[in-house]
Amino acid sequence: MQLTKLREEVCHVNQMLPTMGLVTIHSGNASGLDRSSGRLVIKPSGVDYDSLAPQDLVEVDLETGRVVDSRLRPSVDLPHHLFLYRNLPELGGVIHTHSNFATAMAAVGRAIPVCLTAIADEFGTEIPCCPYIDNQGDHIGQAILKHHNQAPAILLGNHGVFAWGPTPRAALKAAVMTEDVAKTVHLALQIGEPKPLPPSEVEKWYERYHNRYGQK
Repeated sequence: MQLTKLREEVCHVNQMLPTMGLVTIHSGNASGLDRSSGRLVIKPSGVDYDSLAPQDLVEVDLETGRVVDSRLRPSVDLPHHLFLYRNLPELGGVIHTHSNFATAMAAVGRAIPVCLTAIADEFGTEIPCCPYIDNQGDHIGQAILKHHNQAPAILLGNHGVFAWGPTPRAALKAAVMTEDVAKTVHLALQIGEPKPLPPSEVEKWYERYHNRYGQK
C-alpha cells in the first residue's frame, strides 16, 4: 500500500475509534504498516481525534523503530505495535483501545467465551485474556505473542484490548466486534453463565463466514 493511501486509511480508522465508542479523549491508537517499504504510520501521542489529519500521523521505520519524518511524537504504545508487526508477518493494522465492556472483562481477567455465533463467525474461538503485564520494553508484545490464539484480538489483564488484521480497516472491525460481543456476554452474565458452542459448531460458523459470506 502506498504511504499516502496508508496515511488516509489509518487516519480514518483512528477517527472511527471515538465514533464507535471504543476510546475517550486521547486514549487508544491505531497504526498501519506498508511492508513493501518497511514503514508504518501511527497516531501521534496526545492528539485529539477530531483534529487528526493524515499528515499528522508519525511515520516510523519498522526495522529500526526510528521516527522517519514527523513534527510530532508517536504514541507511547509504538513499541508494542512494532513488536507485533515484527513477529506476526500477516499483520497490516494494529489497534489498541480501552473499550468499556471488553476492558471490564479484562479487569476481572476473564476471556470472552465463544458462546455466540457472532464470536464463532469473526474469531473462531474465545477471545483470550492474558495476565496483567507492565508497560516496560517489549513486555506487552511478548505477552500478546504468548497468549494469543487465532482470534484477531486479545484482552490485556487490568488494561484493555489489542486487535489486529491484514489491514487497518480489518483491525478496526476486530476491535469493534470485540467490544460488541463483550457487551452481549456481559449482559448474559447478569442472567446466568453463557453456554459455549461446541467446537464442531464453531468451525461451521467460522468456515461459512470466512469463505462464503459477502461479495468476494
